[in-house]
Amino acid sequence: MKRIYINLIVVCFSISALFTSCEEELDLTNPTALSLEELLQTQNGFELLANGILDSYQKVPANEFLLIELRSDNSRANTENGNFPEIARYNVDPNNGDVATYYSNNMATIFRANTIIDNRFLAPDDLQYTVGEAYFMRALCHFNLVRAYQNVPYIDKVLDPNTDEARDYPQLPEAEVYEKIIDDFRTSIAFLNGAEQNRYRPTEGAAICLAAKAYLSQPNPNYGEAELLLASVVENNGSFGYDLLFTERDNAEDLTGDNIVTDREYFANLALDFGNIFGNDIPIEFNETDGETVLVGEWSNNPGLEINDEIIFSIAYDLVSSDNYSTSDSGLDDQVETDSESFSFAMTLQGPSNGVNIATLDLLSIMTPELQPVRFPVTFRSITYNPAEITNDTYTSKFPTDGEIGDNDWIILRYADVLLLYAEAILAGGETTTDQRAIDAYNQVRARAGLEEAFGILSKQELLDERRVELVYENQRLYDLIRFGEADNVLQQFSNENSLSYTADRKYLPFPQREIDNLPGFYTQNNGY
Repeated sequence: MKRIYINLIVVCFSISALFTSCEEELDLTNPTALSLEELLQTQNGFELLANGILDSYQKVPANEFLLIELRSDNSRANTENGNFPEIARYNVDPNNGDVATYYSNNMATIFRANTIIDNRFLAPDDLQYTVGEAYFMRALCHFNLVRAYQNVPYIDKVLDPNTDEARDYPQLPEAEVYEKIIDDFRTSIAFLNGAEQNRYRPTEGAAICLAAKAYLSQPNPNYGEAELLLASVVENNGSFGYDLLFTERDNAEDLTGDNIVTDREYFANLALDFGNIFGNDIPIEFNETDGETVLVGEWSNNPGLEINDEIIFSIAYDLVSSDNYSTSDSGLDDQVETDSESFSFAMTLQGPSNGVNIATLDLLSIMTPELQPVRFPVTFRSITYNPAEITNDTYTSKFPTDGEIGDNDWIILRYADVLLLYAEAILAGGETTTDQRAIDAYNQVRARAGLEEAFGILSKQELLDERRVELVYENQRLYDLIRFGEADNVLQQFSNENSLSYTADRKYLPFPQREIDNLPGFYTQNNGY
């Protein structure tokens, strides 16, 4: 097949780039060149543009860990490593490069999504799904931005760089941003209805679930709408193809051959299930010295495991090549060595070189091999854990990517998250619920973790605690605390106990200084910076 190389519309950095000229061309190896207008008339032009949106998004998770998980009570940084300790101490500077890059990478993806949306009426009938993908990705990027920076512009069209049109897109109140995010997710649902299920691409199910998450995240949560949307997925998960990776005890592998599956054997089975969600594998063998079944060695990535029933939407990464996305330096069907792209290097097995994916003592007090027999061996590198020396650095092993160009995919949404969101929607901001639907959803996640199930009542604190240990190092904790209204209580106490600098204003990142400098008097800096 002829290898076609794409050079899609590039945004120099972010909104400020809208005032500069940008190329609009498609480069081919033959060496024919197509303008955007010509591309839109080709048979697969919209498909190429949609691939370009997903390729652009690959850059977004590159520093999310530093800006989200490192500012929670889950992770800390060594004192000698660059500005990472300052981020962990909530001393984030508006000139911080990660703060600016995260903003601009999301904006660049939004720009590409708007290219399709502005030309959606030209999309052939069989490529209408690409319009749905564009609405989905525009909503997702704004969702990232509003949760990180709070009051942000909502860019809903390709702006003319030769006019002052961009000045009609100022920062909006948080609530207005969420309204537009939800509208975009709902629009994407209509376009994606009936589209082929592909866990590397936006789908109807993913849009439904993320719309619900946006309803829960807005300043005045709409629990009723969130519950309806999530119920449509949870109560019909089979038709969507979503489920937890979970081995019933009766189906567990008898690893010792004695026809009895001990608790430790069963936990080993469940740990494999949990690791497989992330595309990770590890040997299991019987240790004749102590007569127990143990996980052996370190986790490693196995790409063959990454597409599984628990994944709803993930971003593809591969050390050498990956299908699904076409890029400026790859062929249509084979993404080869693309811009050294991976999600956050800090989260991988190489993270200890930067000293940033270290578990806090607070996390280690609730994540022990005894309390979390399934999640603990998947989440932490066993060789770095020393309960006799609790202050010893303990690193994550959830993403055993080796090197700057990663193997592990980055999961945006998985079914365990959806089950817990469903319980949250039913809880509806209350302290407890006796609704059996919420308890059943919560218990599914608990059962996979090898833990006792709840009976009769489920509390807000139990749900928040469960999300913490299930989704740790998946960049969820900070936003969970904000959504549950507990960020100030939890993070202020955490800050006081660890001599950090948290204040209520510092839940959010500073607006990048370069944005303010490029458009003087246009943007207002967040409080506290």
